[in-house]
Amino acid sequence: MAASTPLIVMFTIYLAAMVLIGFVAWRSTKNFDDYILGGRRLGPGVTALSAGASDMSGWLLMGLPGAMYLGGLSEAWIALGLVSGAWLNWKYVAGPLRVYTERTSNALTLPDFFTSRFQDRGRALRVLSATVILVFFAVYCASGVVAGARLFESVFGMPYAQAIWWGAAVTILYTLVGGFLAVSWTDTAQGTLMFFALLLTPVIVLMHVGGFEAGMEAIGNVDPSRLDWFRGGQLGWIGVVSLLAWGLGYFGQPHILARFMAADSIATIPVARRIGMGWMTLCLAGSLTVGFLGIAYYAANPGAAGPVEANAERVFISLVEQLFNPWVAGIILSAILAAVMSTLSSQLLVCSSVLSEDFYRGFLRKQAGQYELVWVGRASVLLVALLALWLARDPDSRVLGLVSYAWAGFGAAFGPVVLFSLFWQRMTRNGALAGMVVGAATVIFWKQVAIGRFGFELYEMVPGFAAATVAIVVASLLDREPPREIQATHEQVRLSLRETGY
Repeated sequence: MAASTPLIVMFTIYLAAMVLIGFVAWRSTKNFDDYILGGRRLGPGVTALSAGASDMSGWLLMGLPGAMYLGGLSEAWIALGLVSGAWLNWKYVAGPLRVYTERTSNALTLPDFFTSRFQDRGRALRVLSATVILVFFAVYCASGVVAGARLFESVFGMPYAQAIWWGAAVTILYTLVGGFLAVSWTDTAQGTLMFFALLLTPVIVLMHVGGFEAGMEAIGNVDPSRLDWFRGGQLGWIGVVSLLAWGLGYFGQPHILARFMAADSIATIPVARRIGMGWMTLCLAGSLTVGFLGIAYYAANPGAAGPVEANAERVFISLVEQLFNPWVAGIILSAILAAVMSTLSSQLLVCSSVLSEDFYRGFLRKQAGQYELVWVGRASVLLVALLALWLARDPDSRVLGLVSYAWAGFGAAFGPVVLFSLFWQRMTRNGALAGMVVGAATVIFWKQVAIGRFGFELYEMVPGFAAATVAIVVASLLDREPPREIQATHEQVRLSLRETGY
């Protein structure tokens, strides 16, 4: 299928705008701190929208509407879990992490923070946490490349082998050139575009199904269980807990935590939280509504349902193509590309920062200059991008199946460690190591054995997070108390937070 002229024009304008932002950010990038963390000068709006856009990938406009189309209201539990987890992350982690990372040797990355927080002279924490990030994010990046390729493949009718390069090229370019500022500024533009698409599309779909009451009636006629939050009794308490538990993952996602670290001051956080949570709530509501009302629309228009019946994740794309003027459709479909690019760019940059800061400067060139580190960071972006393209060369490759629990892997390996390191003075370096190892290992074991072999339905985030928490507490209490200077730094941070109202 050849793409229409409006789609080609709108996609071209959008991609050109992202590249332009990347080069503007390049002129504002003066040193390595700028490249990796934006010089810690993000305002509330950019902090909020960048965190939100880097969080919500193509899943927001493809996966979630598709799940709602197939399962109905029972799929909305995951949105409730995500909103709750994101709010708790903004409320209780963002401010302390912003202050603590600045007080601990101006840490630029999560491994850097852990190393400084626990004065890990053996650097085991740096190596372990950096390795976890690289392994999981290499797979995450590959999934982003595949999602972008699938969009180009669908919209432009090009072969997958070509689409994979077109889908990733612009993201790689602006991330490589502009670094953190380019990623944050493009995230802001992309978040705005996603917001527009997810507010407008459900309104138009609602008009075409005859209003809310008519839509609900039509859905009930198709399948009454889709109106039931418990899917007619099929979704038990384990299912509900599993969906809500997605919110726990926020405490350990490096690309989201990096936005908190980059805020210009702790005073920015409350304003950013209100902006970010408003954006997230409305975007999730729009995404859920599109998928849900799609049931009613295609029940009334079965002849148009072919692409959706073949792949439910196309419900948003199909509704936009069928209900909007081609020029408007081009703008809205660009929001899917925006969602994919914003997450992919954030993941590329986190991997780059780990390679340049935690491995290159941490082990190879401790005295490396700012100019050298910036170019090492750029080379790292290219290296990780090429690895992701290689992993994504086969969209059916089994390595991409790991993406389904990468969120849980980060949440269990890093989430409890981040929380305890910010709020528990007695936590030790060995406690942090134990939490990371046990959390990640439990997630992998649970997914491969408990779920894969025995069919347990509980989401691996729950046992992984719980096991990591127990490991941190037990290992820390069995260890010697932290040195006085670590405890003093912790007290100084807590005092600073109290002075600012936290």
